[in-house]
Amino acid sequence: MPILDNNTMRAIIMEHYSHPNNKKTPDNLYEYQTIHMSSDNCIDDINIYLKVLNNNRISECFWDGVACTISTASTDIMCDLVKEKTKDEALEIIDNYLKMIHEEPFDEELLDEAIVFINTSKQAARIRCATIGWNGLKELIDEKK
Repeated sequence: MPILDNNTMRAIIMEHYSHPNNKKTPDNLYEYQTIHMSSDNCIDDINIYLKVLNNNRISECFWDGVACTISTASTDIMCDLVKEKTKDEALEIIDNYLKMIHEEPFDEELLDEAIVFINTSKQAARIRCATIGWNGLKELIDEKK
């Protein structure tokens, strides 16, 4: 996905905020790894749910809780990006996303819609919002490696 204009980026963020694809608490929680993430600077208070199959492939990734627009959209996009990926592929996506947020060289081909957060570093207060879900997922994946 090429770098987009501001209006298109805003529209993608608002779509994931208004209609998140992956916001739910699974019924069968015992099948999921779970992590709770919260922020002192924002309303963000979320749980991330990860289901990994025996072949190390992520079959499902959900999140639930209360989150601001940036956290909601970035976590929702993250869940879309890692489904059906191996844990190593997911970690590569996460690593490139975090590099983008911190203005380091990254592979934009891996980020798809997550590229809409490319300007987040210009608003330092939003970095935690844009990374809270990603950091939580990274912890979950690293926990079982």
